[in-house]
Amino acid sequence: MPTVSYREALNQAMAEEMEGDPNVFLMGEEVGYYNGAYKVSQGLLARFGEKRVIDTPIAEGGFVGVGIGAAMVGLRPIIELMTWNFSLVAADQIINNAAKIRQMSGGQFTLPVVFRGPGGSAHQLAAQHSQSTEAFWTHVPGLKVVMPSTPKDAKGLLKSCIRDNNPIVFIEGEVLYGDQGEIPEGEYTIPIGVGEIKRVGTDVTIIGWSKMAKVALETATLLAEQGISAEVVDPRTLRPLDEELIVSSVKKTGRCVILEEGWPYNGVGAEIAYRVARLCFDDLDHPVERLTGNDLPMPYNRKLEHHCVPDAERAAELVRKVLYLD
Repeated sequence: MPTVSYREALNQAMAEEMEGDPNVFLMGEEVGYYNGAYKVSQGLLARFGEKRVIDTPIAEGGFVGVGIGAAMVGLRPIIELMTWNFSLVAADQIINNAAKIRQMSGGQFTLPVVFRGPGGSAHQLAAQHSQSTEAFWTHVPGLKVVMPSTPKDAKGLLKSCIRDNNPIVFIEGEVLYGDQGEIPEGEYTIPIGVGEIKRVGTDVTIIGWSKMAKVALETATLLAEQGISAEVVDPRTLRPLDEELIVSSVKKTGRCVILEEGWPYNGVGAEIAYRVARLCFDDLDHPVERLTGNDLPMPYNRKLEHHCVPDAERAAELVRKVLYLD
């Protein structure tokens, strides 16, 4: 299978969908002549032209609204947000229009629009540029929320999202763009709402998405050196959530640790923990544990930033606690 970077996988997905459907277009800040702030749209302007790869002003509320309107009249826009931190400027459009118009119109309108861009912390981008916003969007009925962790998942899920007839929040890991991975040859898609077991294990289930799926795998490697077999579950989609996969894994292992980069209060991990506790109550040998980002705005200082984001060492310590080894 060919090996590509996370950003190249996303680029391939958009190019293939634009090639196959003339109603698909890309719009956002610097997506055209600059080839994207993270070079995800490299070469698309030259290939598809200015009518389908559209540079916008720095006005998220404006161009997100244009994308919603375009979807209402039959186009299939991909709206790139330079970072999901900036989506807060367009929250009214996403929550009060994109998520609600289909229901409020009695199904007369569909909203086939994908809002995509990088999310989570990167490296010393400080408080206003290091937020994990997925908990905001998963709270909203009418939105689907997708967070791939690998190039294979990024391409397959983005293609499915572009073809879907609902508004989708597609959050890309800001530090994952350079990651390399194998992808299947030829045409493929990955269904929305289907998670994946990234590593099979028997002693504990570790759940993580986006960058935290990568941390979960690093944690599992550390634990294996200590004779502990960890199963790593990547939901890939947070809304809808593959509850069946998570439950089956936890029922097998009897223990669950959730890794989440976002803040702890009302986080996505809290929702998953509630479902696991409710559906696996008789199978759990220890209460569900969570390792989250610290409950404060992200510091700029590198050492403090590192302390605020879950890592494999701290996750392994928590797993040992769950196994009553510490």
